Parts: sequence; structure tokens; C-alpha cells
Amino acid sequence: MADISAKDVQALRQLTGAGMMDCKKALQETDGDAKAAALWLRERGLGKAAERAGRENTQGAVAIARNGQVAALVLLRAETDFVAKSPDFVNLANDLAQLVVEKGEEAVSELDGAVEDLKLTLKENIDVGRVVRFDAGADGVLDTYLHVQNGRGVNGIMIELTGGTPELAHDIALTAAFSKPSAVTRDQVDPATVEAEREQLIKETRNEGKPEAAFEKIVEGKLTGWFKRMPGGVLVDQPLAKDSKLSVGQVLADAKITRFAQVVIEG
Repeated sequence: MADISAKDVQALRQLTGAGMMDCKKALQETDGDAKAAALWLRERGLGKAAERAGRENTQGAVAIARNGQVAALVLLRAETDFVAKSPDFVNLANDLAQLVVEKGEEAVSELDGAVEDLKLTLKENIDVGRVVRFDAGADGVLDTYLHVQNGRGVNGIMIELTGGTPELAHDIALTAAFSKPSAVTRDQVDPATVEAEREQLIKETRNEGKPEAAFEKIVEGKLTGWFKRMPGGVLVDQPLAKDSKLSVGQVLADAKITRFAQVVIEG
């Protein structure tokens, strides 16, 4: 039997998209002949990962891990919810999040082999999507929230405050879970979009016959409503989940949202 090196296995893996163990076995079975090994994999349906790479993968699982003042959020993507809620898939998402907490965002590459093997096992285009790590330090206030559906995370949130309390951070995280904001503050919304909406509101107010002296106040009030209703909405303008009479901005008071991240699996 030919001596199979790790370099030979890696080269075959890059060529076929098959898992490491399958590539090693194929080379062993074909006495180290790479072309014959590729054919051996193809005949057994093990060399199709590369073909799947271009397929849409909008489903997946969101995982969150935390250790004290450090938290991580990871999206592992798949093609179908059937695969995304499978135990092996969810476990790998959790392992990735834990690895990021311990070693940083770049550490996800340490599990590339496991991701590749899962592609073969589950026969879908699987890859790592968004990866975020927060280290709040000694002075930050950190909270996480994960909504789980059918055994997998589908809506994950991490939030860090300067000032405030853990309870406040949690209330805001829950609000974000329901509202799914597209921006945290108004200044994160495209200025051109805001100006276009302002101009439209001015026209509407004029057509309503309102006194021009009151235009500015009326338009600002309408614009506040728009910031709530626009696609996704602005987080600080959202009504608090536990008390709709108060907005997130009002309960923040002197506290500040330092960092915010959310990943949602739709459908």
C-alpha cells in the first residue's frame, strides 16, 4: 500500500470537496492514485460537495455562547430547515460559538474540517455565516438572547451597554427580538432616505392644511413614527416589549448601546 501523506489527502479534498477521512480512504483503496481516488469518491456519491457550493443556503441555525463578559454569536447556514434543525448541525453551530468565545472570531477556521464533513453527511451547501464576538470588559453591561424553534436558534441577539443594568440590557434584547430593527439609532439610517421621507411628510402636512408655523413640529412627530414603522425600524424608537408606553430610548436615559448584533433566520 502506498504511503498516503496529509498533503495528498488535502489535495484530493480540494479537488473533490469530499471529507478528509473519505479522501484518505479513497487514496488507500486506489494505492495513492489521485485520479482513481477521485473516481472512487464520485462513484460513491462522496465528491459532490463542490457542486453544492453554489446553491442558495438561506436557512440555518443561530448559536450563542457566553463566558462571563465575553459572548459570541454564530450563524451556520444550510439549504433547508430540515437539515438546520438536525442534532449534528445544531451541535456544530454551538461548538463554533463556544470556540469563538474562547479564542476569537478567526477560530471558526479550526472547525473547517467538521463543516466540510457535515456537507457530505447531510448533502447540502453548509457554511459559516456571520460571526460576532463581544468582550464587554469589566465596565460593560452584556446580555444575550436566543429564540429557539424546533430545536435550533432562529433569532439571536447580543447587546452591550455603557451604564445601565443587566435587567435593562435584557429588556432591550427582548424588544429587539420582537421588532428585528434594521438600525440601532437614527443616525445609522441612510441620510438620503431620511431626507426623502421628510420631504414627503412636508408635502403631506401642507396638503392637510396645517399652519406653516407648525410644520416643523408636526413633521418631526410624523418622522418619529416613521422611524418606528420603517422596514425593521430603529431600535431606540421601538416601544419596550414589557411596557409599550415607553420607548427604548426613554428607558436608556443616560445609558448607551455600545454594541448590538442580531441574526434572524426567516421562515
